[in-house]
Amino acid sequence: MTYVVTDNCIRCKYLDCVEVCPVDCFYEGENFLVIHPDECIDCGVCEPECPAEAIKPDTEPGLEKWLKINTEYASIWPNVTVKRDAMPEAKEMDGVEGKFEQFFSPNPGTGD
Repeated sequence: MTYVVTDNCIRCKYLDCVEVCPVDCFYEGENFLVIHPDECIDCGVCEPECPAEAIKPDTEPGLEKWLKINTEYASIWPNVTVKRDAMPEAKEMDGVEGKFEQFFSPNPGTGD
């Protein structure tokens, strides 16, 4: 098992999760975070820290797509371990449906 970041993170990117991760397995895109599944130790401390409730265990049904996305982008985006401010539109974007199709950016973030 590993944890994955799902679409509600898109255009929110709160970064509370990166601050508590003991193995620094978060990677940053322009408007989204991912977890590297081979680095995640399945401790689960990140899940309750996410204000958008976007982090889920990959054992939940229907998360195969998110495991693939997290795996793919964790290998090309920069590592992020320091909490910064959320995206300016985070509160209004929290809970919006279909964010991946509408707003996902494959561009890397700044990392640490």
